[in-house]
Amino acid sequence: MPTRGLTDRLAAARDAVKHFMYGLTGYEFARHAVEMRHEMEAVFMVVTLGDLIGVPILPPIYSLRLLPYVVPEIATWKRNLARRREFWEKEEYDLHGV
Repeated sequence: MPTRGLTDRLAAARDAVKHFMYGLTGYEFARHAVEMRHEMEAVFMVVTLGDLIGVPILPPIYSLRLLPYVVPEIATWKRNLARRREFWEKEEYDLHGV
């Protein structure tokens, strides 16, 4: 029975080291990838359904063909567009203590 407690502690320590190394090396890349995906989805929505907000880019026939695929995203996209800040308001452009 004492070996069971030791193996549990070793497994917990291995998980802790794994999470620490992920935070040390991969977290920033994963976060950046999520932000880039969000930005690309926003650009796609503006290009395809920009006429909903007054930006006529594509002819409506192409937008109508894509409409069944993007209907679940329209409400979220409009909400994010209303909350959107300018590029200079992003945290990466702050002067953190300088």
